[in-house]
Amino acid sequence: MVYVKWVFTITFWVLFVSVLHYTLPQHDVVRIVGTDVRRVDFGENSLFWAQQDTAQEGATRINRDVRFVETFYENGRPMVFRNEDTGWGWPPYFKLDSSNLQAELTDLASTKADPQWVVLRHYGWRNEFYSIYPNTVAVKPVDGPDYSAINWFNIVFLTMLAALFWAVYVRWRRFRKARIDPVLEDMEDSLYAAGDAISEKRSGVRRWLDTWKKK
Repeated sequence: MVYVKWVFTITFWVLFVSVLHYTLPQHDVVRIVGTDVRRVDFGENSLFWAQQDTAQEGATRINRDVRFVETFYENGRPMVFRNEDTGWGWPPYFKLDSSNLQAELTDLASTKADPQWVVLRHYGWRNEFYSIYPNTVAVKPVDGPDYSAINWFNIVFLTMLAALFWAVYVRWRRFRKARIDPVLEDMEDSLYAAGDAISEKRSGVRRWLDTWKKK
């Protein structure tokens, strides 16, 4: 039973942290080399794609055109992002300006000889095997690749979340100590008392049988 509890607890926290890591915004300093629009057929990875532009609610979800952003990190490693509206769904970025953002991204494209470094704010993961791409939310030009963006939103959000969990945990402990533990202790005392009574009856029966054996 203890192992089942630990498996359930670990599984819950792994899933919870994974959802937070996927959903919360991240910042990457990159150099944009190009933008593109591709026709994408959705399959098992459809969960990791947003929705079509909010003005195209009636369009098919089997396949559609998706905007992409091709970038490079300072160390030369390539990274491809997508640029999709999130609308009013999940995650709650309320992004409705993918077309305008694509124009900004295209305008900030540069060459290796004359680089223009930018900070891309995005969420999601990159997985080449499942063709999953992080979704770009915003872009800002910076002076160089050494720029360090402080993710204030994540700091504030995680601090508030930790405070909420701590408040719930403290109140749960107080409630358990005041209401649940006394009931469990009474039940345990009742069980012990019942066990003692049964033991006494068994001892009495044994003593009565012993009297017959002596006769």
